[in-house]
Amino acid sequence: MHPDIPYVVNTASQNLQSPLASSFCSSQNAFYGAILQFKFPSCDLMKATLKYLAGIAGPSGYGSKTTAEQVTQVCSVSFTSQLTAIITGATSGIGAETARVLAKRGVRLVIPARDLKKAAILKEAIKKQSPWADIILLEIDLSSFASIQRFCAQFLSLGLPLHILINNAGKFSQKLEFSEDKFELSFATNYLGHFLLTEMLLDKMAETAEQTGIEGRIVNVSSVVHNWVKRDKFCFSQMLNPKNYNGTRAYAQSKLANILHAKELSRQLKARNANVAINAVHPGIVKTGITRDHKGFITDSLYFMASKLLKSTSQGSASTFYVALNPQTRGVNGKYFADCNECHCSALANDEIEAHKLWKHTRALIHRRSFPGITIFS
Repeated sequence: MHPDIPYVVNTASQNLQSPLASSFCSSQNAFYGAILQFKFPSCDLMKATLKYLAGIAGPSGYGSKTTAEQVTQVCSVSFTSQLTAIITGATSGIGAETARVLAKRGVRLVIPARDLKKAAILKEAIKKQSPWADIILLEIDLSSFASIQRFCAQFLSLGLPLHILINNAGKFSQKLEFSEDKFELSFATNYLGHFLLTEMLLDKMAETAEQTGIEGRIVNVSSVVHNWVKRDKFCFSQMLNPKNYNGTRAYAQSKLANILHAKELSRQLKARNANVAINAVHPGIVKTGITRDHKGFITDSLYFMASKLLKSTSQGSASTFYVALNPQTRGVNGKYFADCNECHCSALANDEIEAHKLWKHTRALIHRRSFPGITIFS
């Protein structure tokens, strides 16, 4: 971060490799894993659940009850007012709350949206609360390579810096659907689209960081459901065009891919000595529009029973802000966070060989599908 920007560093911060950090991380994993798989509560799970419900802080000084506004209180206004951020999926849920708080802190917002009418409604609502907000709306369909390329060309033509990229948009599809590029829709939207968007904006982020001295930060919003994916079921070609479709499996695979993307890109950024970091976050279990295509008695009943465990959108967006803005995460790269604390991801998500392999397959695929005359990768 810029050396002249005053920061207030939370004194509760501790080494994330300490016994306390390891204990907190294990507790998180036990809680989220058991809740999502509906396991019978063990003693350890009960302890983890009580910690979660109480919002007990982890090594960072934050916990499950921390809100986006609390995380960003430590950020100097003179610092945030210098920043430009792009956030996908901002028209509802966690994304809308992320956009609201970013604008409140003075960050210039660029909001890519498939539905510009919804984006305009969001912009109006934000400006009522934060009249000073600088918000730019541009059209995008994250499931379409051509649309992503058009968006990036439009953004780059504005001549703006880019400090923060939040890959937040998520698609859960109960039935098998395909993008215009003929790929399974949730994988195309959640992973492929964000991969291409990031690659096309990476040079601008690196350039901005070099010119300003402010570390660029990329956040991939993933999910704890990445743990459900088994190694023998993680096949690139099958994810593009599945033979036996399962919406939950497809969503989990796309979220695993988000973490692997962060893992591999962080390695490359370090090799380039670029002052840009990328990390992945699990927002928590939040009732948002992600399940709007998956309704029914069972889903509604589960949400009702779990209502005390669900986070608000402000709590759900807190980890995104911790990674994107908080001074404690300066220099942290290629990690996975939950409840505003570094956490263990699955062994598969932490596999550097698998991460590099997925990146190579994805890059080759996009190269084959890219349009003549458009440079995607430097």
